[in-house]
Amino acid sequence: MRACRDLRDDAFDRLVAEVRACTRCAPHLPLGPRPVLRGLPSARLLITSQAPGTKVHETGLSFNDRSGDRLRQWLAIDRDAFYDERRVAILPMGLCYPGRHAAGGDLPPRPECAPLWHARLLAAWPAVELTLLVGSYAIDYYLKPRPQKSMTETVRAWRDFLPDFLPLPHPSWRTVAWEARHPWFAAEVLPELRRRVQRLL
Repeated sequence: MRACRDLRDDAFDRLVAEVRACTRCAPHLPLGPRPVLRGLPSARLLITSQAPGTKVHETGLSFNDRSGDRLRQWLAIDRDAFYDERRVAILPMGLCYPGRHAAGGDLPPRPECAPLWHARLLAAWPAVELTLLVGSYAIDYYLKPRPQKSMTETVRAWRDFLPDFLPLPHPSWRTVAWEARHPWFAAEVLPELRRRVQRLL
């Protein structure tokens, strides 16, 4: 039994090493490749978002920024629980920082990334029971086709996607005003989100 577990662990470690060594998009990445992901095969909660920002690129730690602080507030968990790879996996749609628009704001995740790595990584996380789709890029990739036309409509229809997925807006400063305009998010979505996360962790 121990030998079988070690073989599985070796295969997982090789896969993660392969992902972290990826240079597929290097010509398009202004800061160079630095794939960022987290999670062990025992993780029961998966967080899928867009792409690392500059601070995450610098530190190599997912959601190590103000948006991470806000996401942890939504989840009602502390940094220790959030970064416990035995329980929480984090997989962005693009694993490397994509650069910025000339007019400001980060570019979209590189389109090569998710088709190249997501299916293999998801297969390596067999214990995942709930995936949080954080932001439009993750929502569009995993819930397409869907009847809702906007991110807001999709988040409002969150019950339709359980028990596998729970769509959320991205927790950046841009959604502070969005949350104020949509009080049902705090009243309805966050309590259920926290209940499910606490059960998994």
